[in-house]
Amino acid sequence: MAERGLGFLRVGVKNGGCAGMEYVMDYAEAPQPLDEVVEDNGVTILIDAKAVLFLLGSEVDYETTLLHEKFVFRNPNQTDACGCGESVTIVPAAVE
Repeated sequence: MAERGLGFLRVGVKNGGCAGMEYVMDYAEAPQPLDEVVEDNGVTILIDAKAVLFLLGSEVDYETTLLHEKFVFRNPNQTDACGCGESVTIVPAAVE
């Protein structure tokens, strides 16, 4: 991100894949007016306003193993995933 001169990572979801939804990530120069801004361990992540209820309570981590390097989502709202891991089923969090 520093090489691109962009200061934020925006995370969201979109309809797609065999399980119904896909996580999406993109670079952002600045937060959009309705983005949720989350800061943890010196990292600032923007959550797309349309995805907040789908991502509430989620953890995003970067995992390195002998076979891959990738972002991993641990989402308590995820109820299923396809076999290839590209798409997921997510139920929006209940707001009290």
